[in-house]
Amino acid sequence: MRVRALQGDTLDVLCHRHLGRTAGILEQVLALNPALAELGPLLPNGTPVTLPEPSQAAAEQQPLVQLWD
Repeated sequence: MRVRALQGDTLDVLCHRHLGRTAGILEQVLALNPALAELGPLLPNGTPVTLPEPSQAAAEQQPLVQLWD
């Protein structure tokens, strides 16, 4: 899925807006967009970002680890 950053967007805000979560997604997005980290924390307005498909993002979610059970 290809989206464009809005003014003032960070990568986690962009992921949360389009995929509903950020846990485990940010790493996938950076792997799909290798030059994205060079742009800094605030993405320039209109920056194209490739996101994983929602079904792919859900399938690669790691299990939750709880320290005090």
